[in-house]
Amino acid sequence: DGSKWLAAKGQFLVHVKPLAALFRSKVRAGLRQLRLEREVASETWSKPWVVDCRPVGSGEAALKYLVPYIFRVALSNNRVVDVANDPVTFRYRVGDTKQTKTCTLSAEQFIARFLQHVLPKGFVKVRSFGLFRSGSRPLLATVRALLAATPVGCPVARIATAPAAHAQPSLHCPACGAVMEVTHIPRPTSRSPPV
Repeated sequence: DGSKWLAAKGQFLVHVKPLAALFRSKVRAGLRQLRLEREVASETWSKPWVVDCRPVGSGEAALKYLVPYIFRVALSNNRVVDVANDPVTFRYRVGDTKQTKTCTLSAEQFIARFLQHVLPKGFVKVRSFGLFRSGSRPLLATVRALLAATPVGCPVARIATAPAAHAQPSLHCPACGAVMEVTHIPRPTSRSPPV
């Protein structure tokens, strides 16, 4: 019901096969909503998908892996070998062998290929999703409160304070009616948290 934090047992969180099936269905639903499902070969949806959900530690290794994909362009200037009146020659690397080859295309073909890597207006490479999307702020606050909650059986130290001259009215929990206490005030950020 979302009212308490359920910790994972040991090093296990979720079975990979059901996670892969769920991910496949979420991708398909997203494409269907954007009316792009027909752009994907139909056999894609009947094949088993693979998800990689290994832990990445602090996330630094994942960032080092993702940053080049997020911030680089499709083709850097140093890979363009020759630009004559019409043909464009550029270097590329073959994925399997890592061998460098050259390709010569007409200017029109080159531009068509290059533009396949340009995002349409309104699309972004990285966006906040899940708990970090703007519509999930109340849920994110609940999750943060649950993670910061004192485990059952641990005494909470109380600090005696003098009553304030202009005391604010207390907030009450909408579920149980108990008086709510401020346990943490997050620092404001000027931009979305990293993904």
